Amino acid sequence: MFKSIYVKYIVTFMIIIVTSLILLLAIIGTLVDDYSENSKNESVSAAASALGSGITAKLETYGSSGNFKSYCDDYLIDIDAQINAVKAMASFPVTVFIADSEGNILVARPDENCDFKNGSQIPRSLMDEINNGIELSVLNNLEGIFDTPHVVSATPVYLRNNYICGTVIVCCDMGSINDFSEVLIKTVAISSLWVMLAALIAIFFISERIISPLRGMSQAAKSFAKGEFSVRVPVVGSDEVAQLASAFNNMAQNLESLDEMRNNFMSSVSHDMRTPMTTISGFIDCILSGAIPPEKHEYYLKIIRDEVLRLSRLVASLLDISRIQAGDRKFVMEPFDICEMGRQVLISFEQKIDKKRLEVEFICDDDNMFVTGDHDAIYQIFYNITDNAVKFAREEGILRLSLTRADKKVRVSVYNEGDGIPYDDQPYIFERFYKSDRSRGKDKTGVGLGMFIAKTIIEAHKEVIALESEPGKYCEFYFTLPVTPDDKKPRQTRE
Repeated sequence: MFKSIYVKYIVTFMIIIVTSLILLLAIIGTLVDDYSENSKNESVSAAASALGSGITAKLETYGSSGNFKSYCDDYLIDIDAQINAVKAMASFPVTVFIADSEGNILVARPDENCDFKNGSQIPRSLMDEINNGIELSVLNNLEGIFDTPHVVSATPVYLRNNYICGTVIVCCDMGSINDFSEVLIKTVAISSLWVMLAALIAIFFISERIISPLRGMSQAAKSFAKGEFSVRVPVVGSDEVAQLASAFNNMAQNLESLDEMRNNFMSSVSHDMRTPMTTISGFIDCILSGAIPPEKHEYYLKIIRDEVLRLSRLVASLLDISRIQAGDRKFVMEPFDICEMGRQVLISFEQKIDKKRLEVEFICDDDNMFVTGDHDAIYQIFYNITDNAVKFAREEGILRLSLTRADKKVRVSVYNEGDGIPYDDQPYIFERFYKSDRSRGKDKTGVGLGMFIAKTIIEAHKEVIALESEPGKYCEFYFTLPVTPDDKKPRQTRE
């Protein structure tokens, strides 16, 4: 049941919400009870004090007999008026008792809902506490006078010479506090149920919004495991989940492209290995069988040698990739003259350039420009890029090698006029196994590894390599290298 993220998400949120609501109800209930009890204490205390002070003031003008019971009988109307005023002043319904010093109740004005037992008498122990100035607070039932707990406040009534002749007792039923708390808790509980329902609905849709793409990614990953890389996850919105789905689709696109390049690579490698091996095997068989006369042996042996060299280049490229990926190829960073390297590269392509009658431009800011890097690795890149430029340049087109300095960098650029590279192919030129000339019309020897090797080498130098091309017009590959500081340049330069 709890294996699903969706179920865990729902259950966790429900537990948090229910726990929070229970704590909220407990805190609200406690605060309301405390507030109500304090309010009632203050109300009954104020009522008892006001009524006791009024009766004490009247007693000072009463006759010399000092009989408190007689006073209550004679001034009952006046006492009732004071009691009504006190009840009106109180925030809650109150019960008022006026008792003599012995605890006999002389006047009782209970609340209409009060469970007061007629004929009751205030216990002597309570009267002693009141007469001794001990303040009463919440009692269970005023020792039998009430059936329910009450908030009680008592004020002595004094005669002349501070003689306590009676007591005013004001009581308030505690049940109303509990009733108010119950009503409040019920209200909060009902509101909480609606909140929980709304939260459950919201969590359902939010969870579904989060889980649905994850579910799609899980299904897509299973398809990837079967070799099906065309599956995509729908992207809705622009939040983190949508970004994850977009990144997943990009990964799927890269995997699909990689799988396609791998298939193309296997096809290219198989073709490039099978063709020379077939040629070698066929010519050798013909030489051994005597089908080729001895005077032609040298000619065909040269063809066999060229095919062997072709296989060697293919194997060398594969080994280069393996060594780079394994980190076994170490680059020796030392200063060298990149201008001189450019001249040497141009000279090595002299015959091919003349054959295509290319117009060569060699632009170099200085006669000598020293950069820091691995000489052999950079030469390999420079040679490969120039080889491609010559190979794909149009007849009598421009071939330009440009070496310019800017911001402590040297920008090495190889430009040619020709068919260029299609826009769709440009993002993948530096990927492994990628071969733009899939028809093999012009590039009959490459296997789509040269640009990947070049990019890997340049990145190992912490530099950049890129291309600019407009199909049908031109193509330009360029990379950067750091300028060698003056104090590290070789002492001898090219004259």
